Amino acid sequence: MVSIIMLSHNQAQFVEESVRSVMAQTYKNWELLFLDDNSNDGTITLMMDLKDEARIKNEDGTVNDRIKVSKTVSDRGGVVNRNSSLKEARGRWITFLNVGDVWASDKLEKQIRFITENDYAFSYHQYRLMDSDSKDRGFLISGKAHVTHSDMLKCCWPGYLTVMYDAEKIGKVRERSLWTNDYALWLCISDKADLYLLPESLATMRTKWNKLGNILLTNNTKWRYDAYRMEEHLGRIVSFFYTIRNGWYGIKKWMKYVKKDNK
Repeated sequence: MVSIIMLSHNQAQFVEESVRSVMAQTYKNWELLFLDDNSNDGTITLMMDLKDEARIKNEDGTVNDRIKVSKTVSDRGGVVNRNSSLKEARGRWITFLNVGDVWASDKLEKQIRFITENDYAFSYHQYRLMDSDSKDRGFLISGKAHVTHSDMLKCCWPGYLTVMYDAEKIGKVRERSLWTNDYALWLCISDKADLYLLPESLATMRTKWNKLGNILLTNNTKWRYDAYRMEEHLGRIVSFFYTIRNGWYGIKKWMKYVKKDNK
């Protein structure tokens, strides 16, 4: 089974498109752990309808809810909610999808095959960018074929919607600090297993970026610094140096691995 973690906060306008990209997967053995962070925009009502639609009826009359929906009673933030969802995950494979982003229908099938055939534990793949109206922006995002923990310290390589790891091999990896973002999670996982690129675009990320240069500004400096301090337990001076270095490698990454690609 694949356990898919999806977090939401007042993003009802994008929920259905993202969830339906999960429901359309050619690989059928999945569960979607949808955790809403105290939204007030009707997200839960919409999700309950999608949950009913995705329900599988067994021959013995019982049902299997592939979508699990829950909601917090106060704003808790991404790290707390991601760790909470991970506790409920039953799958061997752990993967993530933000509300607003979408997967290709064969994403799970191809990524699991890539991992198992090569005996990997941690992988990511290429992805594209689209705007708020789901129009393709004409950019293909790739990365290094093989990323070690040392490489990850230099630069955040995977897009959130592209990552999959094998929980049987490396366990369920939780973020230790509550004040970081997903980069800290990739640092923690890469300390247990190297990251490998599946060189195929299997997902599309929704962005508000109008120019390629704006991409660099979204890699929040404070989150990078906090990841080094709180996840890696580095000193202030070293963390500051790594943060500056991360920005430099981020520029090199986008220059080399972000390509204009009007398909």
